[in-house]
Amino acid sequence: MIRKWPLLTMTITALTLAPFCHSQSQEHSLASDIEVAKAEIRVEKSTIISAAMNFTDKEAAVFWPIYRQYEYERSSLNDLRGAVIKEYAEKYPDLPDADAKTMTAKMLDYDSRIAELKKKYFNKFNKVLPAFTVTKFFQLDHRIDLMIDMKVEASLPPLTDQHPHQEQ
Repeated sequence: MIRKWPLLTMTITALTLAPFCHSQSQEHSLASDIEVAKAEIRVEKSTIISAAMNFTDKEAAVFWPIYRQYEYERSSLNDLRGAVIKEYAEKYPDLPDADAKTMTAKMLDYDSRIAELKKKYFNKFNKVLPAFTVTKFFQLDHRIDLMIDMKVEASLPPLTDQHPHQEQ
């Protein structure tokens, strides 16, 4: 198992970098790039989960259908989050206070909805899989989320930039 962790780390790193490593010479719209990135992430996440979880055939048979439902529901929430992040990046640093307040409210709502979704699927997984397996999956899912979030955050404007409405 310990031998798998360097491979897993490299795979997660590739997962987080792949969507952002498109050639600048390619003329794609942002929307199509996002769709391609999301498809790549779905495939890579499944590969990482398969390798790290090392399911038995019986566990895999019950895990994957539930996981696909989880990812389907999660993708619509992620789309909402992506829209807020895109709006923030487009309006920064001239982001009006009213828009900033609305965006923050949307992100807090997203966080709550993601937590509720995870609770829902935690219960579904626990009905058909051992608790240790479920806990291991959610820990892995959390680590993948952290890697993706770090990459997204790194692409946003720095927090050290001063808002134009503040005195200098």
